[in-house]
Amino acid sequence: MSDTVRFAGPLQAMQIEEGYDPIGWVALAGEGAETVAAHELARRLELGKRRGFGSVKVTARIGDSRWQTSLFPQKTGGWFLPVKKPIRLAEGLDFGDDIEGELELH
Repeated sequence: MSDTVRFAGPLQAMQIEEGYDPIGWVALAGEGAETVAAHELARRLELGKRRGFGSVKVTARIGDSRWQTSLFPQKTGGWFLPVKKPIRLAEGLDFGDDIEGELELH
């Protein structure tokens, strides 16, 4: 099963540990988040187990950059898409920028 989800939102920063660069991420909500949740449920029912932390493997695309990562469920609903520093640099992204992209769910 492979679904494609488009997303848009601001690039946010999360400081994990002092002295290290913040992690970049985008929140996935609304219809896109529902598609991801349905995909995760179908996968869990098919395989009888869930992936670590309830994550979903994806191929992400922002601009000309493509990479493999995972989406993680947020306690408040929706999903958390990490955006690696090399991707942010390659695409010229700063925290607070509105970005658009696409996810292929695996």
